[in-house]
Amino acid sequence: MIIKKTVPLLLKRKQANPLPVMEHFYTLQGEGAWTGTPTYFIRLAGCDVGCSWCDVKASWVPHERQYASVLDIVNLAKSSTAKRVVITGGEPSIYDLSLLTSQLHQAGFLVHIETAGPHELLGDFDWICFSPKKFLVPKEEYYQLAHELKIIIYNSHDFKWAEMHAEKCASTVQLFLQAEWSKRERFYPEIVSYIQAHPHWRLSMQTHKYLEIP
Repeated sequence: MIIKKTVPLLLKRKQANPLPVMEHFYTLQGEGAWTGTPTYFIRLAGCDVGCSWCDVKASWVPHERQYASVLDIVNLAKSSTAKRVVITGGEPSIYDLSLLTSQLHQAGFLVHIETAGPHELLGDFDWICFSPKKFLVPKEEYYQLAHELKIIIYNSHDFKWAEMHAEKCASTVQLFLQAEWSKRERFYPEIVSYIQAHPHWRLSMQTHKYLEIP
């Protein structure tokens, strides 16, 4: 049902302005390579991946009231002291982000994206966090584009799944394992042991949830 609702969004990929902004906030990056870094987050609504354990399911379907112009989005980021902007979702690769990333760069920001990679990436990004999901096959291009591969561990067999994706990535990619939040107590000890035995991986934790910040 969700896919039926969101598929029409794909027809709007060239309509980069306006974009549906579910939420925006200035915080510290909580996960992955840039953990602890002051960051302005722009969460776009619209997702056709549909992870069963998604913690922001409210972002799956955009609403008319959420649409904002690229200029307004850039001005929101400029109202903070952030140097980095993360575009996340939802699934931001649904949209052509060329205009947004261009305007953010002109405003002096470094631009990151967090994506499962199911669609061609349209935009200019300084950092690409690629987090493939089993629910929708990613585009092959992301394995060479990604600066960071972040695999969410939901089941024990996800470690093997993680290695399958890591083998396809460029040698320069940074590799992270992160427990799905509801299973963190079960899997973080297993992740620690796995990383000790496979030191090409690093640990990612949702530190913002522990700190109770956005």
